[in-house]
Amino acid sequence: MQKKEKSFGIQMLSVKPDTKPKGCAGCNRKIKDRYLLKALDKYWHEDCLKCACCDCRLGEVGSTLYTKANLILCRRDYLRLFGVTGNCAACSKLIPAFEMVMRAKDNVYHLDCFACQLCNQRFCVGDKFFLKNNMILCQTDYEEGLMKEGYAPQVR
Repeated sequence: MQKKEKSFGIQMLSVKPDTKPKGCAGCNRKIKDRYLLKALDKYWHEDCLKCACCDCRLGEVGSTLYTKANLILCRRDYLRLFGVTGNCAACSKLIPAFEMVMRAKDNVYHLDCFACQLCNQRFCVGDKFFLKNNMILCQTDYEEGLMKEGYAPQVR
């Protein structure tokens, strides 16, 4: 059975001077600072609640942390490690969230898959491409398809 990822809120609380100091879940020492963080039903020093990957202070980067595989992570590293952007419209394989992609309307493509789906010509920056019947086409194949359908594109 696969564990599901979870996101949790982070609260910053003021420590009241007349209360008994709470123990930090990160270092196990008493929290005597002016502020503490509450996350995962535990209390933390601001310096102790950090992302397991990039070591950023989670109380500073947002109000949410993520857990999976016994790791506490910031959103960026969680998505980088475990997220997916969806399936490639050309090859149908999953695209990891950290991978660079190309987009055309609602379609997402691996960089290597972003090519004319008839002649396999890869597109470079600035190249024209066309989306027809959910297929990406180079200008030549798009225009040839229009001619076969009985009307030529207007050339300007």
